[in-house]
Amino acid sequence: MESSKNTAAFYILAWISFVISFAGVSIGLYMMEAIWSVKAFFGMSYLFSLSSCFMVSKVVRDKQEEESIINKVEKAKTQELISKYVDRT
Repeated sequence: MESSKNTAAFYILAWISFVISFAGVSIGLYMMEAIWSVKAFFGMSYLFSLSSCFMVSKVVRDKQEEESIINKVEKAKTQELISKYVDRT
């Protein structure tokens, strides 16, 4: 089975970029010259977009893992059939 392990540097980069982007948007909303309802709308929209990104990445990962498991099962069944009929010669 192919395993794509991420390095520690990749995880660190992902978390650092997440924190920087979240802090940037938070500071931008705080400093923006607008009424609180506009700031709240932008903040809520940003949080919704952020949670949607997490959900999409989870769904894509789950689908990939499911396909991997299905492929392993199909490969095992194929190997079993091959060994069952090839060994009888």
